[in-house]
Amino acid sequence: MPLSAYFYVAMALYAVAAGLYFGQFVSSRDWVGRAARWVLAAAWVAHAADIGVRSMQDMNSGSSVREALGALSWLLVGGYLGASLRYRLAVMGSFVAPIAVVLLAAARLTPAAEAVPGLNTIGQVHISLATIGVAIFLLAMVVAIMYLVEDRNLKRKRFDGILFRRGVALETLDMLSHRLVLVGFPIFTLSLMLGVVWVSQRSSGFGRPEYPFAAITWSAFAALIVARTTSGWRGRRAAWLTVVGFAAAAVVLALYLGRRLVS
Repeated sequence: MPLSAYFYVAMALYAVAAGLYFGQFVSSRDWVGRAARWVLAAAWVAHAADIGVRSMQDMNSGSSVREALGALSWLLVGGYLGASLRYRLAVMGSFVAPIAVVLLAAARLTPAAEAVPGLNTIGQVHISLATIGVAIFLLAMVVAIMYLVEDRNLKRKRFDGILFRRGVALETLDMLSHRLVLVGFPIFTLSLMLGVVWVSQRSSGFGRPEYPFAAITWSAFAALIVARTTSGWRGRRAAWLTVVGFAAAAVVLALYLGRRLVS
């Protein structure tokens, strides 16, 4: 399917938003952050239109890994924009906008592969739920990285950086990351359960390398939730475990995408 005009608009606006968010680091003017947020919101709307056009051609988020990556980018930006309505997360846009550009480019500009063999309704729901769960984990990981950067600056007594001038309290970042994990974990768990059912119906079996990494992702976030509940894990340890959990999920996405590109 040819790329839609909405894709080019979304990519251009995401790039502009990334530049504006980067401009926050060299400018003290508040209008730069506000402009970045509005441009990012416009990019998100154009991205939604692109997804809508592709869905009408039966290319929805559950049809392939490439489409799932496009949806992952859109969900990430939407989640950030929603969270920024409540929290002061202007600096976080400096992470989100470039990631959105990379993910959308990977989704639309990589070569198309053949359809996923044996993809039925269970497989499509599995991919869609996994996309939502991973998008929430990605947002939690970005928050966790912000926590680690701000915590390091605090320990080094560097109070002149933008994270201190325009950021949020460490406790708020820790709480937000935890809440995101709590939301994403049951969604990701359900996607794994459906994935087991789907794979059991296929002839390929459970021997692919991405399956252990999916289990590592689930185990890392399960351990994080249990550790916070029973042992009071907070702060740096929780942030690092969030990063590790998403890193395993990123390996899964890379393996799936790599296989589709060479098939």
